[in-house]
Amino acid sequence: MGGPSVLVRADAKRNRQRLIEVARRAFGASEGKVSLEAIAREAGVGIGTLYRHFPTREALVEALYGAERAQLCDSADELLAAAPPDRALRAWMDRFGEYFASKREMAGVLRAMAASGAVDPDGVRAELAAAAARLLDAGAAAGTLRDDVRAEDVVAALVGTFLVCDEPGRREQAGRLLDLLMDSLRPR
Repeated sequence: MGGPSVLVRADAKRNRQRLIEVARRAFGASEGKVSLEAIAREAGVGIGTLYRHFPTREALVEALYGAERAQLCDSADELLAAAPPDRALRAWMDRFGEYFASKREMAGVLRAMAASGAVDPDGVRAELAAAAARLLDAGAAAGTLRDDVRAEDVVAALVGTFLVCDEPGRREQAGRLLDLLMDSLRPR
């Protein structure tokens, strides 16, 4: 049981996850182009290991983007388990902002991937809207959020907010806009 091939697969899985974690920090902190060699070095693997997992920069960005999107979507359920639906939605909006901000360095690659079909913008919006819908539905059931709001509209409002308030110095304004959005989502 659990011979060498199982250990290799577990090690490969850890290496892949470590590369994604290091890439997340690198892309989030970078003011310029992120070096794949630096990512491999910080992850404690050789550049060959990075390229075995991610043959191109785009493949790494796609994996990182997918992992972060899944984490954001999964957080809707975690937040609902910890707080009332309206507060969970507001906290999720803040997480959406963090998710959006982390894409700044990857924006060019993501646009190219969307243009090539490697990333499906409609599918991404649908995933995000499904997470928002879980929060909105819970709030509507609890009577703390309106029951006539479309999740796609909330996601579009969030994207618009974070596009306008994209620079780090505008986070306070983003928070005020999110509070306004929350006010509009409460029953009259």
